[in-house]
Amino acid sequence: MNRVGSGNPALSEKVFQRYASTYGGAEVMTVNGTMNKTFLMFLLLLASAAYVWDRFMTMGAGTGLMLTGFIGGFIVAMVTVFKVQWSPYTAPLYAVFEGLALGGLSAYFEAMYPGIVMKAVALTFGVFFMMLFLYRSRIIRPTQRFTMGVVAATGGIALVYLVSWIAAMFGANVGFLYGNSTFSIGLSLFIVVIAALNLVLDFAFIEQVSAQGAPKYMEWYAAFGLMVTLVWLYIEILRLLSKLASRE
Repeated sequence: MNRVGSGNPALSEKVFQRYASTYGGAEVMTVNGTMNKTFLMFLLLLASAAYVWDRFMTMGAGTGLMLTGFIGGFIVAMVTVFKVQWSPYTAPLYAVFEGLALGGLSAYFEAMYPGIVMKAVALTFGVFFMMLFLYRSRIIRPTQRFTMGVVAATGGIALVYLVSWIAAMFGANVGFLYGNSTFSIGLSLFIVVIAALNLVLDFAFIEQVSAQGAPKYMEWYAAFGLMVTLVWLYIEILRLLSKLASRE
């Protein structure tokens, strides 16, 4: 398999090379182990999301928990990236924080557009399994050109978000990004596609580094990186569906 990069900064080649090349222990990372830990993180995310969702729907509360989730998730994600050895502890904590964030965010959108959350969840899972099938069947191959294109597009999207956020702070109109115009919907669709393609790079990295004999705790780190992409994908699908629903 050709060596690939990833648009996901958590699954950078430098991180995997550094820890895989310095490890000489008996227990090593496996693909199945990584998938099991990803599933466990999903259960933790689902549990905390359900808690915030229930508070929002029954009591009209949960905004504080949602903000705590976003801020806490960001902090824990940064710690995980710089302290990879801590990932067996920080990765599950990240899942809990993201559950708080997504539970509140999902409840907010559901209140505006009933039924939208189930559609977003179904589409997220559908995209995940479709990309996994396309990768495992080698219909999509993470070649160097493919990787460079996805990484460049991901970086461009991050830059657009950063610039629009700064512009909005100064009162600039960024409706092209958050409105429901045809261009805005097309842009959201493009971002969803790029997020989905990042899954292919994540799968390739997990398979490749497992074959290199990375340490066992890297399963948690790889699961964390995959979860980052899935959270991004879900949020972008939710935003896309909300734009479409607002036009009806």
